[in-house]
Amino acid sequence: MKLYVCYGTWKPAPRPGGHPCGTAYHALRDGGHDPEVIRSYGSGLLPAPFNVTPGRRQVKRLTGNYWVPVLVTDDGTVIQGSREIADWARAHPSAAANVTGAVG
Repeated sequence: MKLYVCYGTWKPAPRPGGHPCGTAYHALRDGGHDPEVIRSYGSGLLPAPFNVTPGRRQVKRLTGNYWVPVLVTDDGTVIQGSREIADWARAHPSAAANVTGAVG
């Protein structure tokens, strides 16, 4: 699975709820997933001539716009937005996240 982010995966941000890319990343990690992180750089606010990085161009091909975070699951499903990605991660925990270590 691939997670397209802006510059990083940090959570703290001067906005309620933290940084969207970090929120998405940590929701996936909390669900036991280990996404390949693709730093897209640029900004979704910028017009097309200024979003020329490979990551932003791929996001545009996948979604029709330049906004990250974007998750591409192993089956090719594309999910855009930190809330949507967090919801998906909660609904689809990795088998690794379900390991309890209990002996039956």
